Amino acid sequence: MNPSSGGRVDGMRMWGGVALLVLTLVRCIVAAQAPLSPDEAYYRVWSCVPAAGYLDHPPMVALWIRAGTALFGDTSLGIRLLAPLAAAVGTLLLAAAARDLAVGPVRDAATGNGAAAGRMVRAAVLLNATLALGVGAVTMTPDTPLLFFIVLALWALGRLMATGRGAWWLVVGIALGLACDSKYTAVLPGAGLALWLFGSRQGRLWLRTPYPWCAGLLVLALFTPVILWNAGHHWASFVRQGGRAGDWRPARAAQFLGELAGGQVGLATPLVFVFMAGGLWRAVRHARQAPVSALLSCWTILPILVFVQHALGDRVQANWPVLLYPGLAIAAASLAWRGWVGASALGLALGGLVYVQSTLAPFSLSPHLDITLRQMAGWPALARAVDDMTPAGGFVVADEYGLASELALALPHRRVIGIEPRWALFDLQRATGGEGVFLCSVRRLRDVDTRAFTRFTRVGTVTRGRPGRVAERYAALRVVLAPPASGSVAVILPPGRP
Repeated sequence: MNPSSGGRVDGMRMWGGVALLVLTLVRCIVAAQAPLSPDEAYYRVWSCVPAAGYLDHPPMVALWIRAGTALFGDTSLGIRLLAPLAAAVGTLLLAAAARDLAVGPVRDAATGNGAAAGRMVRAAVLLNATLALGVGAVTMTPDTPLLFFIVLALWALGRLMATGRGAWWLVVGIALGLACDSKYTAVLPGAGLALWLFGSRQGRLWLRTPYPWCAGLLVLALFTPVILWNAGHHWASFVRQGGRAGDWRPARAAQFLGELAGGQVGLATPLVFVFMAGGLWRAVRHARQAPVSALLSCWTILPILVFVQHALGDRVQANWPVLLYPGLAIAAASLAWRGWVGASALGLALGGLVYVQSTLAPFSLSPHLDITLRQMAGWPALARAVDDMTPAGGFVVADEYGLASELALALPHRRVIGIEPRWALFDLQRATGGEGVFLCSVRRLRDVDTRAFTRFTRVGTVTRGRPGRVAERYAALRVVLAPPASGSVAVILPPGRP
């Protein structure tokens, strides 16, 4: 190796490490300062009621929150602590995966340390430049552990391809099993990996050994508690997540497909999206000749086809395909295109604007443009206003899970009651009666199920938002809670703790 080349590689590693450390510190500060979203407050409730499954997702996000709050309490940093840390460790794993998974002709894969180091830097920077990872690194949702375990699986696959040691299959199995415990969509790249095993020559050679079969058993073993929880709860989560798989609405397919594509351009950021698309195209072009290209193609294309199929009948949430971004970043890192620095800089700048707006809110934007206003702004002030309207010893009740979860976190001295049917799946104390204040979005007031109350009278309207900007208006009603025999579900949510 050329000594000067080795010096450049060492310099890249040093400055890359410094940049990652600074970025992680910034993300920790943002995670500590930005208000919690309703979904994050809801997942905090999960962490207080441990279970092997929940209506919306598997339990991994609850476990991560429980670990963080054990150190820092029910604060923003406690709930989100593992997000910036996982992003930092995941970045290192992704860089190592990009070193081992060179996309392109076989002759191009056997390059020197300088080329490998370049791929490592490009993959790490491109992924961190996406809004998906930038936002995911300062918030706590099921996508946060999902992305980490997907990256762990790719790292193990890289080691497998580079060393040929079958034991790495066991790490792949553990990583994919934990990814499935994070979010159900993790099964899609796993299915793509199975397609590569059965559809490629090198994959079929591995099938003659016990290693990939053992990996599959590990996935099943780690996912079995989620299956058993569903079996004991009328398959509630599986039905909720899989019930729309067969929808078919061709009249709206163009709209749904456009939203799917537009969402990815936004979450990847426009120029990084171009690089990811180019990397995938390169992988597909060389899939027949290069095992790594075939592997990444199967890993990515099959889930894309599933999302496209789903978009023919229903809306695909923009964050669903985010689990493909680590593999796409690895593929993009093998491109020899110029401009990746500029593309990454644009993405990082957009992420920085989101950080600034979520913490300092210097820009006065409408709720339609400012997701931080819609989701995060004004919860403490709303809780104080509701507390002032509630009689001494009375409760606060809400029928939206996010609203109830935010109030439970902000009003630790009050009984906060949730009356949405989903709460029946939680092992929570049932509310037995009493008088209090019911809070409901004005937009949903006509659709409220009043079976939970024996008496209700509207007493006012309260708002949530920032000075000069209203995110939501809520109707406040003085209510008397009906007895449990009324057929409604009313549970007391766990209060926040410092």
